[in-house]
Amino acid sequence: MWETAYHKEMPVPVFHVDAFTARPFAGNPAAVCPLSAWLDDARLLAVAAENNLSDTAFFVPRGEGYELRWFTPRCEVKLCGHATLASAFVLLTILDPARDRVRFETRRSGTLTVHRDGDRFAMDFPALPPWVCPSPPAELIRGLGTAPPTSVLQIEDIYFVVYQTEAEVRRISPDFALLEKLHPAAVAITAPGENADFVSRYFAPSYGVPEDPVTGSTHCSLTPYWAQRLGKKQLHAHQVSARGGELWCEPAADRVTIKGSAVLTLQGSMLI
Repeated sequence: MWETAYHKEMPVPVFHVDAFTARPFAGNPAAVCPLSAWLDDARLLAVAAENNLSDTAFFVPRGEGYELRWFTPRCEVKLCGHATLASAFVLLTILDPARDRVRFETRRSGTLTVHRDGDRFAMDFPALPPWVCPSPPAELIRGLGTAPPTSVLQIEDIYFVVYQTEAEVRRISPDFALLEKLHPAAVAITAPGENADFVSRYFAPSYGVPEDPVTGSTHCSLTPYWAQRLGKKQLHAHQVSARGGELWCEPAADRVTIKGSAVLTLQGSMLI
């Protein structure tokens, strides 16, 4: 199923797309590389490191859809929202604009579908509700270096630290050396928003991403949490990183819908 192929000095298309934004040079930039067949993993990682963005997405045709994988500059990840949005944007607006929906098969996150929704793209992702963290690690609290949070939640590989106000989330200046010791866990911080239902930031220094500009995958957990807490089914979210980004989220049983816009900023080829 996951065959590999290697082609010496093969030109591979590469697109840089700013995801979760309607304007260039905001949101989260992802690289997207369509392939005709899989390269070996070392080569995929080398391409991701060369792109030097938080994530590079690779996809190959499979039946009516595509196989999809994501790499940071250091490793493969099991789920990535902004690079999925970027991949769908490339397919549905550049490579095959007659389509309005695309289906991706992934190794560890199952089937993901994306469809047009007006000027946005709607992604169908798994819901990953967080649970209360019974004993937050000392490195987590010290690494965030602020007043104590109101609560700490978690899923298998992410801690979610909840604060009272957006201002607290914006003020945090993490100690990345301490947060890196939490590997394989990354850290999201969140609070009620002033101009959105909730805000967040995301830190993953052990994956080569000190602060991710906009993180779609964390909203698989933030959406069910804030939907229950606020008693709402439609949520508007801001990720308040330096670049910033907007997401529209809806819970649905064991799934979540995450919507966002995207903008092309670069198109070319890479010799692999």
